[in-house]
Amino acid sequence: MTVREIFNLAIKMGIEADFRGKEGVSEFLERKRKKYERLTEKEKEEFDKEALQNPYLDSRIHNISQDKEVKKVLAGIDVEPAEILLAKELGDIDLVIAHHPLGKGLAYLADMMELQCDVLNFYGVPINIAEGLMKERIDEVARGVNAKNHQRTVDCAKILGVNLINTHTPCDNLAAQFLRREIEEKSPQRIEDLLEILKNIPEYKEAIKIGAGPKIFVGSPERRCGKIALTEITGGTEGSPKLYEKMAQAGIGTVVGMHISEEHRKEAETANINVVIAGHMSSDSLGMNLFLDKLQEQGIEIIPFSGLIRVSRI
Repeated sequence: MTVREIFNLAIKMGIEADFRGKEGVSEFLERKRKKYERLTEKEKEEFDKEALQNPYLDSRIHNISQDKEVKKVLAGIDVEPAEILLAKELGDIDLVIAHHPLGKGLAYLADMMELQCDVLNFYGVPINIAEGLMKERIDEVARGVNAKNHQRTVDCAKILGVNLINTHTPCDNLAAQFLRREIEEKSPQRIEDLLEILKNIPEYKEAIKIGAGPKIFVGSPERRCGKIALTEITGGTEGSPKLYEKMAQAGIGTVVGMHISEEHRKEAETANINVVIAGHMSSDSLGMNLFLDKLQEQGIEIIPFSGLIRVSRI
C-alpha cells in the first residue's frame, strides 16, 4: 500500500463507523461542495479543497511522497520532533502515523466538533440545543488552537524526509463504534457492570497495569447506568459543560468519555449524570488498533510507540 492508499483507508473506515452514517457524511460533504460553489474566485483560492472529499479535516497527509510503497510503519498517539528524529534514526521506517492532529489538521480541530452535535442528537438531545451550546465551545477551541505552532512537527518531518500522516477523528469513530457495540450487546445495569466491560477490553486491561485504567469520575459502582451515551469519545475534543443538564433532560444517565476537565465533571455531578472515564491513551489506542489491524493484514509491519498500546485482533 502507498501512503495515499493508507490515508484513504483511514477515511473510509472512519466514514463507515461515523454516528451520522454514510448518508449523513455524504450530506455533510455535499453542503461543503455547495458552499464552495457559491464562493467568489478569490474566496475559492483560499478555500481548503481537501474539505470537498475529506470529512475529517483534523486528519491529514503531511508527507514527502504520497506514492511511496509502505512496508514498515511507526505508529503513535502524540508525534513531535523527537519522535520524527527517532523514526529517522531507525532508518527503515516508511511512514509515521500519528493519532492527534498535526499541522493543518490541528488548525482545523474545531471544525470536527460539529460531529458532536449529531452524536448528542443521536442520544436524544434536540439538535437546535446541541448546536446552540456547542457553538460557544467550538469558537473557544478554534481560538485556542490558533495560537499553536501547527507546523513544528511537520516541518521537522519535511527536513528529515520522513513521511507523516495523522488519523484522528476516523480512529475516534472506530473506538466509539466498538464501545457502543460492546455496551449495547452486554447491557450493563449498574456502573460496576459498565466498568467491568471496559476493564475486559485489552487496551484498557493494559492501561490498568500502568495506572491509567477506566475510572468512575462521577457516581458510584452501585448506581444504575440508565441510558449510556458515548458523547465524549469522538468529535474533536471536549464539548460544552453546559450540555450535561440537557443530556439529563434527554434521559441520559451515564456518559462514557476519554477524559474530562474539572469544570465538566462538576456540571455532570450537578446534573446527576454518572461519568465513567475509559482513559485517553487507551481509548485512542483502541481506535488506532482497529485501523492498524487492516494495515497488518496487508503485510505492513507495525511498530508502536509514543503512548500507543498495540493490541492486534487479527
